[in-house]
Amino acid sequence: MAITAAKQLKDFDKNFLPPEQAASIFDDAVKGSVAMQMFQRQELGPAGVSFPILTNKPTANWVAEAGKKPTTQADVGIVTMKPQKIAAIAVMSQEVVRANPADYAQTLRTHLADAFAVAFDLAVFHNKGGDGTGTGPFDHHVAETTKSVEVSGDGTKLYDELVQAITLNVKGTPKKKVTGWAFDTGFEPAFLDAKDNNGRPLFAEAHYQDLAPVIRYGSVLGRISRMHENVGNDKTVGFAGDWTKGAWGAVGGIEYDISTEATVTIGGQLVSLYENNLVALRAEAEFGFVLADKEAFVKLVTK
Repeated sequence: MAITAAKQLKDFDKNFLPPEQAASIFDDAVKGSVAMQMFQRQELGPAGVSFPILTNKPTANWVAEAGKKPTTQADVGIVTMKPQKIAAIAVMSQEVVRANPADYAQTLRTHLADAFAVAFDLAVFHNKGGDGTGTGPFDHHVAETTKSVEVSGDGTKLYDELVQAITLNVKGTPKKKVTGWAFDTGFEPAFLDAKDNNGRPLFAEAHYQDLAPVIRYGSVLGRISRMHENVGNDKTVGFAGDWTKGAWGAVGGIEYDISTEATVTIGGQLVSLYENNLVALRAEAEFGFVLADKEAFVKLVTK
């Protein structure tokens, strides 16, 4: 059969996906992305945005009365963030929608938010596509840094290994900060018996009122830490660095439409929604990311 135009949300009962449900997809995606949690957010328009970033701090000095004032130079660079489109299609049976429309909306919201968060983190950290293959859309990514520290996964050695990561930044030339950490959940076992020099748990996890959230919050060596399964790739299990050296933005919220008559690709095969009593929701958004200094980060890698 011929592919028909996708129906709009207004053509459906409000229970399919109310606007307030769609708006929360964006909020859930932000909450599920380590990169969005760690990097600062900048306003982003459809044409992109340019903003200044300090690359060399000015200095001040003492002067005698009526003495000559010192001259200092502050280097300011201009970085440009451009929006890149991300999209996902979620498919469910019409029977499921009719049986429990409220649960349908919640399920879609959860899966779409997770898909957007995974895709964004893989691109920002590793220049990977949303499915872990191909390349991401941004000019630079965190794993580009040339600095790395090998971590053994042995909790008794972890303190010294993480101190080494900090040292690479704070004693480097030029000196750089370590404002926080991002770890992959696959590296969590190394923290379970890891202690600092005072015998305290190395990963001081936040207290949760309910089940642990998707992103585990805490601190390591006095710096904020986030732990999530989207952070690692191959041998890389985490990053230490100055998270003020990057920024992300979004153009508006999430645009979406729903169809019961289009044809979509499922498992490599074209499938008619109409012939199979399926409902598809297509969600699109535009995100941008810029990394001003890739050497502000240290990779944590295993053997």
